[in-house]
Amino acid sequence: MSLVNYIKTAFLNRWNLLAFLGGSGFALLSGHADIFLLLVAATEIGFLGLLASHPKFQHYVDAQVAKAARQQVGQAHEQSLLRITRSLPRESLARFEALREKCLELRQIAGELRNPGLPAEDLGLEQFQVAGLDRLLWVYLRLLYTQFALARFLQQTGKEPIERTIGELEKRLAAMSAGQQGGSNDRMKKALEDNLQTNRDRLANWNKARDNYQLVELEIDRLENKIRSLSEMAVNRQEPEFISSQVDQVATSMLQTEKTMNELQFATGLEALDETAPELLRPKTRNTQ
Repeated sequence: MSLVNYIKTAFLNRWNLLAFLGGSGFALLSGHADIFLLLVAATEIGFLGLLASHPKFQHYVDAQVAKAARQQVGQAHEQSLLRITRSLPRESLARFEALREKCLELRQIAGELRNPGLPAEDLGLEQFQVAGLDRLLWVYLRLLYTQFALARFLQQTGKEPIERTIGELEKRLAAMSAGQQGGSNDRMKKALEDNLQTNRDRLANWNKARDNYQLVELEIDRLENKIRSLSEMAVNRQEPEFISSQVDQVATSMLQTEKTMNELQFATGLEALDETAPELLRPKTRNTQ
């Protein structure tokens, strides 16, 4: 943050405002407003300069700004999560919940390996990269929603009507080209050509959406198998550090997938995927169904 922002924050502090307004009121009632107002102003300027430049105050302000930003991101995630879980069909939600249970199993196994004998609630979730698993689940859930949105788009738009319209326009243009030129005929031809290009663009967009649907479908299967593989390795390898590194590797491998989902915002309406994710792997996680 700039020094101006620190000064603004210091000035808007309620205790500073009370002192400043109180001092100004006293100056106005003193009978020597010109003198006392200058003293109040000089004191205020000195106080703001001293406080705004103090490292502890700057650290406090930065922490508050970061906290507000996290809360804002968290609220956006909660809204997206609610929208997704309300929109997805039952079979997609069941698929997500089954994978989430696998992640909980993975977390449980890794925690027990690190801290044998401790109850589940005392296993120290932060030691097993729960944030990484949350992110994987968040990407998976958004993939399911992206698949659902693309399927709805493809179904509602339809390829055959567009192709039929293109064929009809091409025939009309061919017939018109064989006729007389000039005048209104040229204007009609231009309108038909523009309409034809529009429908060709629609068809290209439909084909792209179909290709994206197939890609998302493959990515869903890939991520699901990756997470299930992590659960199996957690049992067989019994090496918490190795499992944790594998979670990070899978998260890194999804970068291109995340980019693809961000490019498909036209279909989903979701905000761009960032580095954060809602908490999906806590002992009392919400019931998405």
